[in-house]
Amino acid sequence: MADTGSTVPRRQVGRLMRRLREQAGISLMAAAEELEFSRARMYRIENGEVPVRKHDVIAMCTVYRATPRMTEVLLGLAQESKAKGWWHAYGDVVPPWFELYVGMEQAASRLRSYAPGLIPGLLQSREYAECVFERWGGPEPAAAVAVRLERQSLLTRTRPAAPRLDAVLDEGVLRRAIPDRLGMRKQLAHLVNVSTRPNVSVRVAPFAAGPHRAASSGPFTILDFPAVGTASPEPTTIYCESLTGALYLDKLTDVDVYESTWAELDATALSQPESDDLIRAIIKESYD
Repeated sequence: MADTGSTVPRRQVGRLMRRLREQAGISLMAAAEELEFSRARMYRIENGEVPVRKHDVIAMCTVYRATPRMTEVLLGLAQESKAKGWWHAYGDVVPPWFELYVGMEQAASRLRSYAPGLIPGLLQSREYAECVFERWGGPEPAAAVAVRLERQSLLTRTRPAAPRLDAVLDEGVLRRAIPDRLGMRKQLAHLVNVSTRPNVSVRVAPFAAGPHRAASSGPFTILDFPAVGTASPEPTTIYCESLTGALYLDKLTDVDVYESTWAELDATALSQPESDDLIRAIIKESYD
């Protein structure tokens, strides 16, 4: 079975703890003082950024006057949150803010990714990824490439079922070549090949479509999650990455904005056959 790691149970613990605190009418600062936690630690717990220890769960549930049943549920989730995902083996190559995303990506049932400047990691060939990490100048480019390629195995896994990936790439991404001409040709051919999988769609927003709403957003990914057992599913979350960190947005108002932006992208992008034809034309025009 694929290892989905600790991200989802951590976030569930955080949401439930926040809900209990708010239902008890206790502010974040008051709770931090009562529990002798720093404000930063409270924030990280409620945002699912860190695992929670058993005795901390018991202390928080006592302060928030949680029922014995809710305390039992939270203790179970806290235990699950200690599980290690495969990406932990790569150490510092996966920064904490991206570790959270990798865990969410592994647990998602659908991923919708908009790429205005770079081919998304789940669709990168080895040659393209090597060029990216060598140019970015990280301390361990080979290990970073290995993480990127291992992430892609989720698209072909069988247990749990592989997620659906819908990607929209701006045409400029396809024309922004890496120095390795053969490597770039392989990358473009890979995009056509991977889109033949039943769970993957790679479409292009062409230059001819003109400016569109997503052009001012930068890259983003919308993650949808399945229900697990009797637990409610993770809320749809928007992931927006920057040079130094990332935003994780799950407020309904934020999600609605990105959902409507995706709908416009969906209407703007070429169909799958048209996208494949454009990619093949770029290969013939520039690399044959």
